[in-house]
Amino acid sequence: MSTLTRSWRHLRKAGIRDALHQMQHQGDTKAGILVGKDRWGNKFFENVDELPLRTRWVDYRDYESDASQIDPGWHAWISYMVDKPPAEDPIMRTQIRTWEESNKQHVPNMTATRSAYKPYSTTKSKSSVWIPEPAARR
Repeated sequence: MSTLTRSWRHLRKAGIRDALHQMQHQGDTKAGILVGKDRWGNKFFENVDELPLRTRWVDYRDYESDASQIDPGWHAWISYMVDKPPAEDPIMRTQIRTWEESNKQHVPNMTATRSAYKPYSTTKSKSSVWIPEPAARR
């Protein structure tokens, strides 16, 4: 949660529309420069005046944000693994690798949903559940 003075400062810098959007989607107000966009439409921002490890953030295109929606190069930048964003780094500039399909759609992470992967085992369990059997009263 941000302080009131910090929120007012960011409200002046970002504007009312962006501040309300951030409060609804992120729960915090932030102001920074737009560093770039990835192929999924996510926007990446940076503000070096923020607290350490809070200087970079992503504004997801969709309301349901999921970390799997970020390209690998942008994930490395936002996780502070690299200093330059993929738009400036010549090694990471290639957005689509040779082994990727160019028209591939994003597959969301289905963990904790009904569509999550559930393994099926055909082997018999080595342990069994203990079911207490009460003794008859005399």
